[in-house]
Amino acid sequence: MASLKPTTVVSAHCDLPCGVYDPAQARIEAESVKAVQEKYQGNEDPTFRSRAIGIKEQRAELVKHHLDVLWTDYFKPPHFEKYPDLHTLFNTTIKQASACKQSNDPADGQKLLDGIAKIDAIFWETKKT
Repeated sequence: MASLKPTTVVSAHCDLPCGVYDPAQARIEAESVKAVQEKYQGNEDPTFRSRAIGIKEQRAELVKHHLDVLWTDYFKPPHFEKYPDLHTLFNTTIKQASACKQSNDPADGQKLLDGIAKIDAIFWETKKT
């Protein structure tokens, strides 16, 4: 059995080598959410508005997915120790994505982008170490 023991032990702070996680995916979808909210406000056509709502809700759901993956797969206990408000920031930002599914106000889309920007800043700080 000793021959099956690895000769090299490696460790990583994420599931795969760094470079596969990036808050940009969530930001791009959130930018789409806000853009759709703005277009919704500028158009009175009921068919257009109905389609816009469907697209906005899909994009907001993708934001939630991308943030959840970062939260659960990339960030590890040392990150949460260094940034004690990180859990709350993720929770609040994901809830804001849900709020955007219910709202056609671009101000709500901007709040979502603001939360993602905070997560993004912390993410890139963790990449320096």
